[in-house]
Amino acid sequence: MAPDHVTRRAVLQGGGAAMALPGVAGAETGAMLSPESNREKDMSTVEFTVNGDRVQLQLDPRTTLLDALREHLQLTGTKKGCDHGQCGACTVLVEGQRINSCLTLAVMHEGDSVTTIEGLGTPEKLHPMQRAFVTHDGYQCGYCTPGQICSAVAVLGEIEAGIPSHATEDLEQVVLSDAELRERMSGNICRCAAYPNIIAAIRDVATGDEA
Repeated sequence: MAPDHVTRRAVLQGGGAAMALPGVAGAETGAMLSPESNREKDMSTVEFTVNGDRVQLQLDPRTTLLDALREHLQLTGTKKGCDHGQCGACTVLVEGQRINSCLTLAVMHEGDSVTTIEGLGTPEKLHPMQRAFVTHDGYQCGYCTPGQICSAVAVLGEIEAGIPSHATEDLEQVVLSDAELRERMSGNICRCAAYPNIIAAIRDVATGDEA
């Protein structure tokens, strides 16, 4: 008795027969939507304010805020680094608080106010933190700089509001110190190791030297 086996010819013949069955392909009946139609059906409308401008986007609900900013609004100042929330290059401000935009979906921020590095200052009128980074050479290669600056702006707001960190010695009185700044900025990695310069820049803004 011949051994049981499936030949290539049998597979091709079987596949052709299945495609010939009524309604399987759905081409005549229109039962199956095209990939384009499926994508349009699954899109979500998201409306929020970015750098002071109200924007409305049609997005795949899986789109991160980072990709919405970079790919759909062309705000490429916000960088995609590790894409895992570990480097801080994608830091932006949402309702005044810093977040890793690679870890949050755009649809989660309906109605929110988002500020990217482009919204902090312009080449003609730099934000004090941007100017301090230039003064103290806190940028070097520049890739992490947008996230560093957005985070630094938020850090000063946290300290001013009296929000403690793991480095805070007296929970009743949060004071500006290098330990506080290093702890709060620890989520923003600089491969060029410009950390002392970054701390100096933040201190200048905090004391009003770069106001």
